[in-house]
Amino acid sequence: MTTAMAVLALGAGTASAESWDMPMAYAATNFHSEMGVVFADRVREYTGGEIDITVHAGGSLFKGGEIKRAIQTGQAPIGERFMSAHANEAPLLGWDNLPFVATSYEDNEKLWQAARDKVNAQLADLNLVALYTCPWPGQGFYFNKPVGSSQDTQGVKFRSYNTATATFAEELGMIPVQVEAAELSQALATGVAESFISSGSTGYDRKVWEHLTHYYKVNAWLPRNYVMVNKGIWDGLSADTQAAVQKAADETGADCSSKSAELADWYFEQLAANGMSVEDAGPEFLEELQAIGAKMTADWLATVGEDGQAILDAYYAD
Repeated sequence: MTTAMAVLALGAGTASAESWDMPMAYAATNFHSEMGVVFADRVREYTGGEIDITVHAGGSLFKGGEIKRAIQTGQAPIGERFMSAHANEAPLLGWDNLPFVATSYEDNEKLWQAARDKVNAQLADLNLVALYTCPWPGQGFYFNKPVGSSQDTQGVKFRSYNTATATFAEELGMIPVQVEAAELSQALATGVAESFISSGSTGYDRKVWEHLTHYYKVNAWLPRNYVMVNKGIWDGLSADTQAAVQKAADETGADCSSKSAELADWYFEQLAANGMSVEDAGPEFLEELQAIGAKMTADWLATVGEDGQAILDAYYAD
């Protein structure tokens, strides 16, 4: 069966139950993956068993970098990925990685509402529909030594997960290496990576205290994961089924955001309890990061153009 035929077959009528595999990149114990299971249960309930979703966490079905392509082509009907992972292909999707623009959950939600319509239009062009999004806690830096400024970061091998993180690495004199979250522990253990920027969640999930010593709270941005469905498959569902799935998505997105906020400080406590130094970034380091962030936002606007400016104008309007 060709890919096109597979997509048509998956998207055909809904008279009988459809079994959907849902690849997710993060560990089964991560709150995003746990919420994926909640979503699947709700879809099963709200559709009366018409759609039965099986969650495959930890990159077990498709690796993180393969998930979007798998959904675009109908290899899987639904899945989750962090949105800015696709900023290379569609720079607008880096809207949530603008450093120091929206550093609280409230501001992050406001920025998402400003970006939502343009993001959805961009995703439609990629044959995708976003069902719900959920923010990570704020992003900070992990190191295996004290860091007070960029003088301490020269030549450090830095795990990057998208364009923004690679840019941060390069501006700080570090060497970006692309490593998926599921492969992070091995990369740290083997010296492939010595540092990275992420939330307390990833550090806790991967037990990075086994390899690293310092976490600097920066709260540079709150990146969003999104659960996406193949547009052709989505369009093939009845209006009633779409409404049932979207109800499950709306509820899960709200619960996931609340869970993220609830866990943010708890993750810091767990890192500290396992021996890591958890502290705010020093003034010199923070000043350097904010200067880099301003440059990155200007570069993003230059690349994205009017749509990007419209998002920021709407965000700052109130």
